[in-house]
Amino acid sequence: MPFKPANYLVQLIFFGNYFYGLCTIGLSIEAELQQRFPLNEWYYYVLLYAVTVLYYTKAYIDETSAKTSNMRLLWYRHHRRFVIVSQVFLTIIALIIAGFIMLGNWNVILKIQLYEWVLIFIFPFVAGLYYGIAGKTIGRYNLRNIGWLKPFIIGFVWGGLVTVYPILFHNIVSGQHYQITFIGCLLLLKNTMFVTVLCIMFDIKDYAMDYNHQLKTFVVKAGLRKTIFAIIIPLCILGLGTFLVYGFTHGFSAMKMLLNTIPFILLILVAFSLKNRRPIMYYLIIIDGLMFVKAVCGSIAMVYF
Repeated sequence: MPFKPANYLVQLIFFGNYFYGLCTIGLSIEAELQQRFPLNEWYYYVLLYAVTVLYYTKAYIDETSAKTSNMRLLWYRHHRRFVIVSQVFLTIIALIIAGFIMLGNWNVILKIQLYEWVLIFIFPFVAGLYYGIAGKTIGRYNLRNIGWLKPFIIGFVWGGLVTVYPILFHNIVSGQHYQITFIGCLLLLKNTMFVTVLCIMFDIKDYAMDYNHQLKTFVVKAGLRKTIFAIIIPLCILGLGTFLVYGFTHGFSAMKMLLNTIPFILLILVAFSLKNRRPIMYYLIIIDGLMFVKAVCGSIAMVYF
């Protein structure tokens, strides 16, 4: 498959999952500002970026299908050596930073309470189940095979990664315990549902393949039109309504309300656009790009308004 030089950078950023790393950083900064915590040290965001790219790339790097027309899989096959080098490099960076954090804060880590350990391990545990576990007694099992549950699993992991982890890390390096707050729980729910809606949109792209593999995603079970108008848009309106109620009752300024409303409005508009068939880059740039738009709008609203 030929890859035009003019498109190489775009393909690298989006096919290579490097954009996902930027989204996790952006959403983490937004969540920290919204919870009124100072931003973490730079190396935390480098670790976050590396782990995100490593996790998402794993699904494609081992793909060995002899025949495929999937542009993304073809890109990985064509650039396999580069991707392997990238994975090794990011793994080394992640291990160095993780080791640095543990060595520098081991005395605090030893004092972490049980509920904090639960918060630390629950999200990677669920993320691991998404790829699957294998054993003699349970056989091969992964959460991806539960089509309707898959978007919520991905949304939950993203929600924890960008909402809970930044505060956990800040508390560890400052010698404090994580406090479960109403605003923290609300933001976790909001980020979880926002990413969940994006994942349901992504399932529209894979409708034919999921149908052939009898994977009961929302779009396979309900059909395209019902998925958009009875599932995606109502979830968007519910999320928007929840934010508006919270904003009005907490005295948000008009500009702060407007900025935080923009991602939800764009989400609804993009949902309507999925009535027509869209190429994979539309999903990777436009739909995934809504995460970055949300992060930018939310951060600007907190810093300037």
